[in-house]
Amino acid sequence: MAKLYFHYSTMNAGKSTVLLQAAHNYRERGMEPYLLTAQFDNRAGQGRVASRIGIGSQADTFAAGENLYERLKARLAQGPVACVFVDEAQFLEKEQVWQLARAVDDLGVPVMCYGLRVDFRGELFPGSAALLALADEMREVRTICHCGKKATMVVRMGPDGQVLRDGAQVQIGGNETYVSLCRRHWRESVGDVR
Repeated sequence: MAKLYFHYSTMNAGKSTVLLQAAHNYRERGMEPYLLTAQFDNRAGQGRVASRIGIGSQADTFAAGENLYERLKARLAQGPVACVFVDEAQFLEKEQVWQLARAVDDLGVPVMCYGLRVDFRGELFPGSAALLALADEMREVRTICHCGKKATMVVRMGPDGQVLRDGAQVQIGGNETYVSLCRRHWRESVGDVR
């Protein structure tokens, strides 16, 4: 039975590594996965899902406003797809998450989404909020804070190395921009402004 999955975490937890391993497992068993990633996140190259540990795979991209139900329906018309994998799922729009849920329900294809739960301000991304509401199953990909506790939050660093408290929700970056922290150390870093 097909389901909508949401694998979530902070930055640098290995979400893309888990996605790539799962897609590899399907291929190894002769089944075809279909990989999607956000069009504007081209850190690894356009249409590429890559992990910091050096593995990667080509993927199709999704853009804002695109109908993902129709996209998946068209892809399934070309041949069987065992599972759909969506990287950077926090960048999905609410309506796109509903379209993925519809694809699960009406097209019978499992969809596994991987993304951040919260931004650097401690706020849910719209795509993540919709996935938390609609996913059949959720799994946390864990990473740790510098203190050894589970990291659940992330801070954005400015060019001067100082923690930023304001700015656009979306700014593409990696280890040079974001640091994963436990809630206590996140609160300390942002000045406990809550």
